[in-house]
Amino acid sequence: MAVVNPRQARDFAKAMGRLAKTDRVDALMLAELAEVIYKRPDRDRFTKPMADETQQCLHALVTRRRQLVRLQVSERQRKYASHADVQPGIIELMNILKRQVQDIDVRIAAHLSKHQASLTKLLQSVKGVGPATTAALISELPELGQLKAKQISSLVGVAPMNRDSGQSRGKRMICGDRATVRSALYMAAIVAMRHNPVIRTCYERLVAAGKPKKVAIVACMRKLLIILNAMVRTGRPWKEKAATAQNDAEADIVPPCGLLA
Repeated sequence: MAVVNPRQARDFAKAMGRLAKTDRVDALMLAELAEVIYKRPDRDRFTKPMADETQQCLHALVTRRRQLVRLQVSERQRKYASHADVQPGIIELMNILKRQVQDIDVRIAAHLSKHQASLTKLLQSVKGVGPATTAALISELPELGQLKAKQISSLVGVAPMNRDSGQSRGKRMICGDRATVRSALYMAAIVAMRHNPVIRTCYERLVAAGKPKKVAIVACMRKLLIILNAMVRTGRPWKEKAATAQNDAEADIVPPCGLLA
């Protein structure tokens, strides 16, 4: 069994001229898509292996935590916009959600300590990568450490995509299928820009070169992801002095815009 992105499967059906959507049409298109992918030598790039029971458990915990955090944000916003008579009920619900998030955090930490202790320690050796980011990467990016820098960046959706046609040069934009991983990397990059000298230098260099701040943040996300991918692939923990020296060397030979290429 292989898991295929449903959007890509539907796009394949449209490309084959099947605009209608029924169970029979879907089954036929999935069979044809599987046949096309199977004939490609790089077919592993288009599919995602089924997660084992341990991975599924971690993914369920991380997903539930994300849902609880969203509920917390919603209730916090309702609190400030609601009447005083209903605020006590909102506060009570917020306290319940807070306790559930704390319980989920304990369960995630215990799960990682039991099944992914070495990988957790490796990822968290980088300043800016905390427990929430670590859990998101391990549960939702099993390809980490198995792909090259450009491949992992494209997979997560932090690599700018060209929008060119003829003489026209469109605006580069990021896109991809791992939005939850991007969200985790965004928060990690924000923290790393303050406490990690390598990421902070990258951000300051791009801003000084005239790049918009959002573009600079995305570049920091991509750089952080590439660093983590290399660490997992080699099994080597973060070393600040070596990384700072390498970052300075890259700055001497690569223009700031090269980080976004």
